[in-house]
Amino acid sequence: MLNLTPHAIVVRLPDGSERTFQPSGTVARVVTFQTSAANLDGIPTSYRRTGNVEGLTLPLTQPVLVSGMVLAELEGADNVFAPDSGPTAIRDDKGQVVAVTRLVRA
Repeated sequence: MLNLTPHAIVVRLPDGSERTFQPSGTVARVVTFQTSAANLDGIPTSYRRTGNVEGLTLPLTQPVLVSGMVLAELEGADNVFAPDSGPTAIRDDKGQVVAVTRLVRA
């Protein structure tokens, strides 16, 4: 599985063993655009819109790991997965995810 995130992804399997997917060096990202909007009580605000995904070409010939934001933009795509950082994720004492127990499909 090709990891298209900038971080190592650790998956803890049901038997307690772990598989680590190191970053590939290529990062899939969602292009975002921001435009200024009206201030709110003197606080600047903006609109954020998403565009295409960069760093990934469909269709994929092998499974890839991407961020949740990229996954959301590629709904229904084959071979696209993201770490499930929801309630089943394993966190350290600071709340940071140290491993996931499953992947989410596009």
